Amino acid sequence: MLRSHGTPVFRACGCPSASLHAEVLPFSVNPAEAINFLREKANVPTATWTDLWQQEHSSSFTVAGAMTDALVADFHDAVNKAIAQGETLETFRKDFDKIVEEHGWSYNGSRGWRSRVIFDTNMSTAYAAGRWEQIQRVKSTRPYLRYRHFDGQRHPRPLHESWNGIILPVDHPFWQTHYPPNGWGCHCWVDSVSIDDLRRYGWKISDKAPPSKMVEKTVRLSDGSTRTVTVPEGIDPGFAYRPGEMPASLDEALDE
Repeated sequence: MLRSHGTPVFRACGCPSASLHAEVLPFSVNPAEAINFLREKANVPTATWTDLWQQEHSSSFTVAGAMTDALVADFHDAVNKAIAQGETLETFRKDFDKIVEEHGWSYNGSRGWRSRVIFDTNMSTAYAAGRWEQIQRVKSTRPYLRYRHFDGQRHPRPLHESWNGIILPVDHPFWQTHYPPNGWGCHCWVDSVSIDDLRRYGWKISDKAPPSKMVEKTVRLSDGSTRTVTVPEGIDPGFAYRPGEMPASLDEALDE
């Protein structure tokens, strides 16, 4: 949770296919872990996307600017249905239009952009959290992760491209801040890798994690003020955490 002037301020999948050899496969039908992760979130009305911060999104469902319990609940139901039924963005947009009309919701941005942000962010973080559960179950036999950049994007992020192919142990600190998605619209992912995979494909474990220069970014809070946050270069503000990682406690969140 971000705060300003000492006062707390309250905030089917576009996943690319993973390599076929990986035991941790991409979700297709009934991605149980991702479905459960998204369903179990508590509904939280917020004014802006900064009202909740990083790990707080793992326990809370929110849509920036959705300020009533009923509106947030309807969006939560629509996203739950989308992931459970493997819906596309276009199908989700029908529910989006219905919810907007029923609640008379006035939102920022265009319909296409706003609906995409809601769909894409919730889908990508839910799938990432679900994959992490799978990764933890098999890490004794598949102890490494390989960063993958989604090729063919119109505006690729150079740093995300540079991380493509990096192989580090599952429990390496790098994944605490760089486990994808690493920003708005990011569709990077990871492969789960075994020692046999390393031999079969001639891959090498990276000697070390790539340098992680910390940079300052300015974000706007719901009261109109701004705050400077520090994030690893290449990571959008609010994404420098592992989806599914829960906030330690409310007190610690307030002290951040």
